[in-house]
Amino acid sequence: MKQIRIVVSILCACFVSAAWGQQPASNPLNNWSEFHRTNMTRYNPYENVLNVNNVRKLRLEWSYTTGSNINSSPAVANGVLYIGSWDYNVYAFDASTGVKLWNYTTGDRVYSAPAVANGVVYVGSNDGNFYALNAATGAKLWSFTLGSNGDSSPTVVDEVVYVGGGGSYFWGGPGGNDNVYALNARTGAVIWSYATGNSVETAPAVIDGVVYVGSDDNNIYALNATGALLWSYTTSGFVNSSPAVADGVVYAGSNNNNTNAGNFYALDASTGALLWSYPIGNAEDSSPAVANGVVYVGAISGEFFALNASTGTLLWSFAADTTINSSPAVANGVVYIGSNYGHLYALNASTGAKLWAYATQVGECAPAVANGMVYVGSYDEATVYALGLE
Repeated sequence: MKQIRIVVSILCACFVSAAWGQQPASNPLNNWSEFHRTNMTRYNPYENVLNVNNVRKLRLEWSYTTGSNINSSPAVANGVLYIGSWDYNVYAFDASTGVKLWNYTTGDRVYSAPAVANGVVYVGSNDGNFYALNAATGAKLWSFTLGSNGDSSPTVVDEVVYVGGGGSYFWGGPGGNDNVYALNARTGAVIWSYATGNSVETAPAVIDGVVYVGSDDNNIYALNATGALLWSYTTSGFVNSSPAVADGVVYAGSNNNNTNAGNFYALDASTGALLWSYPIGNAEDSSPAVANGVVYVGAISGEFFALNASTGTLLWSFAADTTINSSPAVANGVVYIGSNYGHLYALNASTGAKLWAYATQVGECAPAVANGMVYVGSYDEATVYALGLE
């Protein structure tokens, strides 16, 4: 996807500056502010309410039904939950009560997970545009023409927004424009772009000035702060599994064109050298979480895996009731994962024992865990759920 054209008015730039100055910065101790979370591992080490002993008491606190399916994963920042829907809207809710604060209507389905930083919400739409919205009001600050589907979820680091372009025609968007972009977070101006050989639908992981991203051209890429290629690694199939990065290792899965022959990979973050691989079958859209020396990932077979992060040795596996396209979230000894048309599960992160389950059709939406609450969207039910303790 992508060659790009930006339309940023002076008025929009003024709005961005105002939002930047007036909104408090996200607190990493309490937020799940983007798909990867700020540590790029889908792990919240600061959650201290939910644990293996009380998670069975989770119950519905509030829900909100949108106008269509939800595949967007939620972001939680400064007491507000942000999520997109196929009804073309980005929503903001009070994270405690579920009161809708605002919605912003794009030109097509919102598949991308929002990222929140410095009082701004960043999100893509299948109308081919990427949006920056005032986090408090939903007012548009600027937009950038990706010219492609907005499947990639953005990552924000040091006032730079990283996002991929492209996306299959299946979703009804324009397709094409297969680039990774680095955008100025205040203005939307392009800092650099890098062209891959096919759609970039993953969320970039950014660690120590290096951008790691997967592409449907079967490669995992590492790009430096100027967008220059450091290395690439060719997998057994297209990479829709967003890489996680921890302790100098990049983790991601591949999908071998629905032949169920995909693998999960651990690569040296500096060189791209293969450290180990594990045959999980197709990872499809399930992106890994990494915590305490363990990497967690699901497969479309319906099996959920916990692997030793250093060796790739299988520690345990869990069989969900249907296929898994959702990505796990880990917090305080519990790993949360959803199946496509069955349940959201809470599992003991050490043993894989099922601690709790909630009946909902999670689809590709990944849960977020913050401040003693679990948030997730439902695909066919078109509903956002907030679950807390009794």
